Amino acid sequence: MDQDYERRLLRQINHQNVPEGHLSKVSIKRSLDVSCSPVTVKSGDRFIPTRAGSNWSINFHYANENCWSPNQNQRAKDASTDTGKDAVAYAALLRNELLGAGIETMPDPHTDDRRHTILMQDTHSLFRYTIHTKRVPFDNEISPYSLSPLSNKSHKLLRSPRKPARKISKIPFKVLDAPELQDDFYLNLVDWSAGNLLSVGLGACVYLWSACTSQVTRLCDLSVDDDSVTSVCWNERGSLVAVGTHKGFVQIWDAAGGRKLTSLEGHSARIGALAWNGEQLSSGSRDRVILQRDVRTPPPVERRLQGHRQEVCGLKWSPDHQHLASGGNDNKLLVWNNSSLLPVQQYSDHLAAVKAIAWSPHQHGLLASGGGTADRCLRFWNTLTGQALQSSDTGSQVCNLAWSKHANELVSTHGYSQNQILVWKYPSLTQVAKLTGHSYRVLYLAVSPDGEAIVTGAGDETLRFWNVFSKTRCTKESKSVLNLFTRIRLG
Repeated sequence: MDQDYERRLLRQINHQNVPEGHLSKVSIKRSLDVSCSPVTVKSGDRFIPTRAGSNWSINFHYANENCWSPNQNQRAKDASTDTGKDAVAYAALLRNELLGAGIETMPDPHTDDRRHTILMQDTHSLFRYTIHTKRVPFDNEISPYSLSPLSNKSHKLLRSPRKPARKISKIPFKVLDAPELQDDFYLNLVDWSAGNLLSVGLGACVYLWSACTSQVTRLCDLSVDDDSVTSVCWNERGSLVAVGTHKGFVQIWDAAGGRKLTSLEGHSARIGALAWNGEQLSSGSRDRVILQRDVRTPPPVERRLQGHRQEVCGLKWSPDHQHLASGGNDNKLLVWNNSSLLPVQQYSDHLAAVKAIAWSPHQHGLLASGGGTADRCLRFWNTLTGQALQSSDTGSQVCNLAWSKHANELVSTHGYSQNQILVWKYPSLTQVAKLTGHSYRVLYLAVSPDGEAIVTGAGDETLRFWNVFSKTRCTKESKSVLNLFTRIRLG
């Protein structure tokens, strides 16, 4: 910038802010040397941006910092690897040396504010109307005795401790054969109880596998009724298991006694989804109807929820037992409450069947859902406001979702065409791990009662057990501002 033009511009700004009676007392020398002293601009009738106080290389670099391209999002997902972490450190080092960003600690690519931790303290607007003459602190200057070409900020960055990466084994710690495990996207044939019993529907039978003793027992056989198992679901205490059948019946079994307590009618087609809510049981069927029944009352007492136009393939109750989320083959995600027979919310962003549904145990009202082959997206919803939050294209059919009980992470299983298992960090949606091993679609998923392990099932007739979640609770667990229950003071 021309120095003469800058002096004339600053002189004009200075004269506009000095009273007329004092103009004669202001010397020419002071106005000429005004560029060497700080100027306080009070107000004016025009706003002319000053070039002297603007660092254009940094400002243009941060102008679109929050608008990430798909390629940048992919790089962020790969930041969990050792190579990715080295790339993050190298990028921070370049920002320090070339742009003067002043980064002293290693940015964590998994945190939600990963884009803001590397910014400078002051605002990065493109146009500034005052000159910032604040002296640079001494610790940012390079010592004349230092032999390193790096600044002190970069030295602090390189000396900052690195958070050790959590290692997730890519190999399952146990593999079980599951003959006749159906390769059907709309069924839910695997569930893990609070008593550490795994229930699996194989053909016309339901088997129980004890994770403590590895003992296998057959709970029921529906072949005598010429029927087959289409869904299984444990109650919260782990004492009762509900079995949905191809003919539209719901059987309630006592797992410890090995006896059938009751058989519920009401559906005219197969039951692919079941969900317990205390003593109430919800069932979703191919007949497009959701039935809610209390297992303690006689069978005729029921609530009929009709909102889907095709088969209901996903059902999940919220952790506070107030809302039921249902997904269907009509690409709809519906949310119901306990008082209305009509859905209170309806989401239509998915382009394929919605089977994968999971409520967050960490944020009140946060719901995650996944679409089928034509959609392939993970989507997150704030059911308190009805707003869509985030979405991510996984590249393959989303079959199941489950949140970690201890950390803000979730796992998704996939079908066409990757047949993989992905562990995600929320809300950054970075991939923590990618697990492969199934040769067919990973249609079934259940979480262990301690929240550390998961079991996956596929049409390759195998059940695979993986250690994916950590038992330690995350200290930086995000809390929703909208969660009224955590903001009530007791006592």
